[in-house]
Amino acid sequence: MIRPKRTVRLLTIAAAAALVLSSCGSSDDNGDGGGGGDTTPSEDTASSSAPVAKGDGTLTIGTLLPQTGDLAFLGPPEFAGVDAAVKDINAAGGVNGKEVVQKKADSGDGTPDIAGSSVDKLLNANADTIIGAAASSVSLTVIDKIVGAGVVEFSPANTSPAFDTYDDKGLYFRTSPSDVLQGSVLGNLIVQDGYKNVAIMARQDSYGEGLAKQLEQTLKDQGSNVAVSVLYSADATNYTAEINKVAAAKPDAIALIAFEETTKIIPGLIAKGVGPQDQQMYFVDGNTADYSKDFDSGTLDGVKATFPTPPTLDPSLKQKLLDANPKLTDFTYGPQSYDAMVMTALAATAAKDDSGEAIASKLIEISEGGTKCTEYSECVDLLGQGEDIDYDGVSGPCDLNDTGSVSKATIGIQLYGKDNTYKQIDSVSGVLN
Repeated sequence: MIRPKRTVRLLTIAAAAALVLSSCGSSDDNGDGGGGGDTTPSEDTASSSAPVAKGDGTLTIGTLLPQTGDLAFLGPPEFAGVDAAVKDINAAGGVNGKEVVQKKADSGDGTPDIAGSSVDKLLNANADTIIGAAASSVSLTVIDKIVGAGVVEFSPANTSPAFDTYDDKGLYFRTSPSDVLQGSVLGNLIVQDGYKNVAIMARQDSYGEGLAKQLEQTLKDQGSNVAVSVLYSADATNYTAEINKVAAAKPDAIALIAFEETTKIIPGLIAKGVGPQDQQMYFVDGNTADYSKDFDSGTLDGVKATFPTPPTLDPSLKQKLLDANPKLTDFTYGPQSYDAMVMTALAATAAKDDSGEAIASKLIEISEGGTKCTEYSECVDLLGQGEDIDYDGVSGPCDLNDTGSVSKATIGIQLYGKDNTYKQIDSVSGVLN
């Protein structure tokens, strides 16, 4: 069954800078109004009396995350998040009396396409849930294969709105919010900063196009002019034509929705007189990284960026991630990866079954509406006492709506310094109904 598309309402919950988030949804909404704020799970994911397939007794997790490609910088914190969660889960007795087993695979970035063969490897290893992929475009190439096998796909980083209406058999979930939220926060940030003639340069894929569309809508809604919105091929060898269009538009600010190709695009923009020191520039989750080894000192000084993250990174979680990988410098999507793993284990515990269908039948239930708990061991104890639980994770509340997406999330606002690294300066939380 295709999950219903819901009207999106965004609310400012916490921000030192008072950003105003307008009510907004994509122009192709089904017109279901506010939906009455209903959070009743759909028949695909809700608990029901219908029998579900039985697992083999061991919860096996496949991790389909980027070890190579344009998003390889996101791989280490994501793998570390899963590793840290598995360690905590197994230390608390595992799932249904057995330790969790993890199998790892590289998702790549889609060029070349290695995700399909990686999924085959994980399915052959009897994965019950596959955590990943990071890139929305990669997940869209493998989602049918995963859910068609009766396995849950649980992404910590997919943000494309496309997943909210995808025919996923009720087996797709994510702990990162739709880019409806990030696009709105970014658009409002740009307007608040005083810019009225904005250029958007974005990857031509499901991620880039979706985020660019929401950003453009928000800018226009808030009275800002979109000077030009340019899409470029994700596997392009140069970006000269697109950079020329941006320069010709004479913007006063530029939003760059990109991956690792940022290291090639920035020098091109500088050469045309529209680099970060000429116009205010904004990055997003796909290209907010440590560029201290890529650019001369001061190149990115003053650039702002957004990505889904807790208002503050819990020190104990940060230490767990560093214990899993002492070389970490970025922590982006580490919290969401940790939560995806913990939620999977809690759902399997609640279902008393590790099969994909059983896990999917309990994921929404353990995420909202019951007794709040924040640690796996605490939540498992409550389940053992027959309690309905509401897991609040390290990335946020983790309430899942009937599309399998988190309905409450926070976007962190980052600022780059002269060393070309970033620090969080603010955050905005929102509710997606």
